[in-house]
Amino acid sequence: MKTTILILTITVVMAGTMLSGCQSSADKVKNAQDKVQDAKNKVTEAKQDLKQALKDSIQQFKKESEEKITTNEKSIAEFKSKIAKEKKEIKAQYEKRLAELEQKNREMKKKLEDFNADGRDQWTSFKSGFNHDMDELGKAIKGFWDKIK
Repeated sequence: MKTTILILTITVVMAGTMLSGCQSSADKVKNAQDKVQDAKNKVTEAKQDLKQALKDSIQQFKKESEEKITTNEKSIAEFKSKIAKEKKEIKAQYEKRLAELEQKNREMKKKLEDFNADGRDQWTSFKSGFNHDMDELGKAIKGFWDKIK
């Protein structure tokens, strides 16, 4: 008799444990909906983080580029003062070349100011092209400096 009561008690405890451990279908649906909502929130946060990172990248690039343009302007001003002492024939050639470099520098400044990023691909394309043009302008200015020396 003791064994029967013991077996019956164990069976009832095991059945109760299994039934309390099972979730109802409503609970399963609720948990699934919560997980989906969490995933949506994470995606939204990731998109916002990406937009902010792009905005920060653009601001940093613009700041660095403006510094380069300012450096170019200073170099051009130095060149103007140095060629003021040259002969008329050479001075005219130098002034013409300086005017071209100065114009290109102004164009780069305007291009930078006018740019508005609509997406990452457009930004990447602009940045690549702008860097290439700035490098070419820097080389031209450096070449001009070497020519004056």
